[in-house]
Amino acid sequence: MSIEVLNESSATADEVALVALARHVLDAMRIHPQAELSILMVDEPAMHELNQKWMGEDKPTDVLAFPMDELRPGHLSGGSEDGTADPGLLGDVVLCPAVAERQAKAAGHSTQDEMELLCAHGILHLLGYDHAEPEEHAEMFGLQGKLLASWRESR
Repeated sequence: MSIEVLNESSATADEVALVALARHVLDAMRIHPQAELSILMVDEPAMHELNQKWMGEDKPTDVLAFPMDELRPGHLSGGSEDGTADPGLLGDVVLCPAVAERQAKAAGHSTQDEMELLCAHGILHLLGYDHAEPEEHAEMFGLQGKLLASWRESR
């Protein structure tokens, strides 16, 4: 699995843990082991600009997800013409550590815990999960909680 982390913010984060978490989530969701994922950390002005451009919101946000190949859970092999596996490009998860830090303080846990939660959340969005409707919210946040719990137990 190719997971690239790029930190364009001034914040420090445990990038190794974010990669391990992403790998855990993608494995649990049965995504092809050679799928590609990008995790980008940006400062508030950059996140504000992205949120304005893509979501129409005039403020920075905590996480944005930009899917590429619209992979779904269970995507262990694709439908390439020669019958070989097609790993696919999962997409990009963009995190804002400054927003995560404020949210972590409000929630009473560490910034790293919040970054991990947001990373898992972003990956689920890349896999087609959403939380606009109550039943979608329950499904996505329930799955997110299970994935984070199983990852923390495995550490």
